[in-house]
Amino acid sequence: MSREIERQLRESAQAYQPDHDRMAARVRSGAVAPVVRHRSRSRARSGPRAVLVGLAAALGLASGGFAVAAIVQPSLSRSPGIVGRATAVPSPTPSTRSAAPTPRSAAPSSGSAFPSASPSSLPSAPASAAASQPQNGPLRSAGSVSAHSSVYWEENDVTLSTTSPLTSLTVEVHIALTADVRETGTWRTLPSDDFTVTVQRTGSSLVFRWVLKPGLTVPVGQHEFAAQFNHITGARSAAADSYRVDAGGVGGTGSVWGGFTGR
Repeated sequence: MSREIERQLRESAQAYQPDHDRMAARVRSGAVAPVVRHRSRSRARSGPRAVLVGLAAALGLASGGFAVAAIVQPSLSRSPGIVGRATAVPSPTPSTRSAAPTPRSAAPSSGSAFPSASPSSLPSAPASAAASQPQNGPLRSAGSVSAHSSVYWEENDVTLSTTSPLTSLTVEVHIALTADVRETGTWRTLPSDDFTVTVQRTGSSLVFRWVLKPGLTVPVGQHEFAAQFNHITGARSAAADSYRVDAGGVGGTGSVWGGFTGR
């Protein structure tokens, strides 16, 4: 086999294109071309000589085919970029970690719990400003007469602060029945739909009451409740008026109470 044929075969192998038909065509063209170029005699060959030439050509083609197989096969086996090479995928190893961490129980903050108190220690009726408890656990409270009050109309405000969410809350404002006291309205800084509001007249006072509806929560912060009413024209004393707040949340329940300052 000539060097020209071997060179062409090696170039075909290095191109990494295992196209057997194309390679066979190149082998045929390479094997036949030298015979054509070296024909120098024009006279017709005899019958036996033609047979021998045909056998030689057939042997050349056969040896060329074996050479292609010998050259192409090692090259393909060494090629890292052959398409279709199987890649082993390792099977996943089951994780030894638990599916979910064990939830931790929520512990109430030490500063948010209501101090324990026996029922007998809490007054059964609102106290006056002289006997008040404005602080209890997370609760802070204050009562004041609004500066917008006039000689014939008054507003008494209860300011309540809590450092812990409240799941129950009742706020009461007791207005002493001085001359011509009549309810005119209420308001609060918390959503009105969160509370049941009632106003009742008892033997000695007009009672405004806000009760948090079940399933709702009062958030941490400062909140205000206001009771509005008319009275006889002239200066009115709020000394007999009072408020009380009963609340519950993390750690238990507690109460604050007191009077109103400012008038």
